[in-house]
Amino acid sequence: MPSFLLVFTGVDMPHFVVEYSGNLEDKLDFQPLFKALHEYVVGTGHFPIGGVRSRAIRVDHYRVADGREDFALLNLNLKIGHGRSMEIKREVAQNVFSILSDWMESVTNEHYVQISFELTELDPELKYNKNNIHPLFK
Repeated sequence: MPSFLLVFTGVDMPHFVVEYSGNLEDKLDFQPLFKALHEYVVGTGHFPIGGVRSRAIRVDHYRVADGREDFALLNLNLKIGHGRSMEIKREVAQNVFSILSDWMESVTNEHYVQISFELTELDPELKYNKNNIHPLFK
């Protein structure tokens, strides 16, 4: 049976959380995006592979601009643990937004979409997690 590693602080993570309007459902394939994001952040050497996770959340109740039904939105939030320099965070944010924008290009060429991205650094005193995957990658 796997054991759990309880982490109270540190630079474990990141978590990618995508929220997208329901009218994009049939236009998006998240697995290529998640693969590119995971490969990028792990490749920087600043994030452990065992802590990376991604998820997409469909939002059915939304309004974009003046409410036209064909307007869409997609927001990506990258949550990271505390402890990286502003230079690293800035570089990661710029590259993640570039990966996201490139992945969305086929959609934005055909549809009106508001794309947003935010990198959030979590407070080390207020973040807790248990992870029994880290030991598999040591």
